[in-house]
Amino acid sequence: MADSAQLQTQITAQLDQWLETEFTFLKVEAVAAQLAALPALQRDFALDWIRRIAATHITLAWQFAQRAADLLARMETELIVAWATHACDTYDRAGLQAALTVIHEVEQFDRIRYAHQSGVFFDDLAPVLSSFLRGLSGRALKLGKSDASWTDSESVYLPTITARFADRSDNFALAKCQVVLRWAETRFGSLRPDLVTLFADYPDPAHAAQQFHALERLRLSARLSNEFPGLGRDLQRLRQQSGSLLTPVWSDWARQLVQPEARVETSLALLPAAYAHPVLSDDPFMGELRPQAVAAIKAARRDRDKARLRVALAQLASELKPQRTRSPNQATFQAEVHEEGPHLDLQLTLDGIPIAPPAEVRQLALSVHLDFGDIPPEYLVAAGDGEYDTRQLGEQGDPSSVWQGTYHEAGATLFPEWDHARQLYRKNWCVMREAPVKQGDPAFVTQTLVRHAPLVAQLRKTFAAMQSVDRRLKRQSEGDEVDLDALIEALADIHDGREMTDRLMVRRERADRDIAVAFLVDMSGSTRGWINEAEREALVLLCESLEKLGDRYAIYGFTSLTRKRCEIFPIKRFDEVYDTTIQARIAGIEAQEYTRMGFAIRHMTAELTKVAARTRIMINLSDGKPDDYFDGYRGPYGIEDTRMALIEARRAGVHAFCITIDREARDYLPRLYGPARYVILDDVRQLPRKTADTYRKLTT
Repeated sequence: MADSAQLQTQITAQLDQWLETEFTFLKVEAVAAQLAALPALQRDFALDWIRRIAATHITLAWQFAQRAADLLARMETELIVAWATHACDTYDRAGLQAALTVIHEVEQFDRIRYAHQSGVFFDDLAPVLSSFLRGLSGRALKLGKSDASWTDSESVYLPTITARFADRSDNFALAKCQVVLRWAETRFGSLRPDLVTLFADYPDPAHAAQQFHALERLRLSARLSNEFPGLGRDLQRLRQQSGSLLTPVWSDWARQLVQPEARVETSLALLPAAYAHPVLSDDPFMGELRPQAVAAIKAARRDRDKARLRVALAQLASELKPQRTRSPNQATFQAEVHEEGPHLDLQLTLDGIPIAPPAEVRQLALSVHLDFGDIPPEYLVAAGDGEYDTRQLGEQGDPSSVWQGTYHEAGATLFPEWDHARQLYRKNWCVMREAPVKQGDPAFVTQTLVRHAPLVAQLRKTFAAMQSVDRRLKRQSEGDEVDLDALIEALADIHDGREMTDRLMVRRERADRDIAVAFLVDMSGSTRGWINEAEREALVLLCESLEKLGDRYAIYGFTSLTRKRCEIFPIKRFDEVYDTTIQARIAGIEAQEYTRMGFAIRHMTAELTKVAARTRIMINLSDGKPDDYFDGYRGPYGIEDTRMALIEARRAGVHAFCITIDREARDYLPRLYGPARYVILDDVRQLPRKTADTYRKLTT
């Protein structure tokens, strides 16, 4: 009995600490008694998750703690983990009230445990399927979350969870198929007619919309199977697994819709007959058709696309003015869109002369084509001076303006972040954009080379020697000299009566350097002054040396201002040539905000893994520990996230190294990089020489 009371007292003290009862005034004694009565494994599980959720929000942890004992009596721990994780992710994405809704709906979560065990969440799908969607031809579509799978012709929506099948991989395939089918509705004309007016002619417009949508799914499935055989196999397999069978009359319509010449007009012609039949309710790809939403988006887009296209054509005509005699304002272009399978190709001419359309013109013209089936002539007349207010066309001026407003995450790259207290990743947490580097004074490079002329000469000589390093391959059958060790062993073999080997030579072989290295440069505000100048000088000396060596290299800067504004500055990409433009970028590197490191390391890891190289190295030039502006990244959180990002890099085959001037770095760098993977400089003026020396040691 005494042990039970002592255990309850211990748990109460833990809950007091995690839930900050001194300030929240929560009464935890009853919860502590419930937890003390649990078996040891269940008790430890509950306490661990209370602690982890409290790191996200105390209210969520308290709600979880009150339910923990009851839930453990009737739910598997895996399901509780999924529920708790979903609540934390919801808090990250939508705030406390949305997360509390997840907590309070645990009974519903229990009822659909099958779905959550095998289903796939939108937040997990979004990064993969967004990239996949951007790779498809036609209008650029965004991916969003809704209560069903549907499209408004500018965004494709998926439900929060896709859980039709028992296997998670099948549910992922289903979500991908739904995304492609919704894209196909925009690409192959399903949304082109005035559907609101067409369905209004039927007594039940909603039923007419469902039947038209079913007919189109048959047509588009056949089209996609022909264009994308792999996807076609998924469509067929998932339809068979779902038990979706066509009645004889639907089979007859399907035979008409799978013909190569079938168009949206074919489905509209079959709609009166299909209206009299039941809905194909077991179709796994059903989704929804929302004609009113489509009509509203199309109406706004048509005027906007017309204005933008005509303004873009006026700019194009102005650029071509020296080749023409007429005014750019009178320019009338001709356009043809050619379909090659799922791909669209725009051919543009002016006065009978073919013109290579800029990316903006191409995108706008194809968007118009998807809405009309062609490009109306009035859309191809260049806009006159002052005809449109370009400020109303959504054109972007100052690059920093993308961070303003509520929807600044659109078009950004989202990275996860490791929360050490929660022991979980915060999904899509860091909002990152690539930002241009301001061009600096090119004279900085010349001045640096003059100032460090002796060091430059030494580095060039050292790096040239690295290029010509040979390897001695021993025990070869042919070579340049005798391998004495092998010869002695061979003579011993003869003495013992064994056969003498013929591998008695040493062959010299040129060592091939197959190396890709990325330099990650800290551009935080603390690098102002001498540190910033030393960083730039080090990069100049490295570039001059690496050009002699021939290794592939890239240089990126990084800075941050909370997780909502993380910026990467491509100073030199792997495929860029070191020239005056790169030199001006190096000269333009300047100190900016804070040092959120995790996102930058993850981004550089992704960039390095795209390079085909035997050895991939990341060298971080920094002046301090991970830090950011008042959002909790300072301290253990930032250290642990950076450490996890470096672990991810190591798993991806990237070797990371740090050069820092932070004299307190010995307190945290061993945990981040491990022993012998960092250098601490006492004098910032050593940075140029030490950076080059470190690179030589790492790559030899």
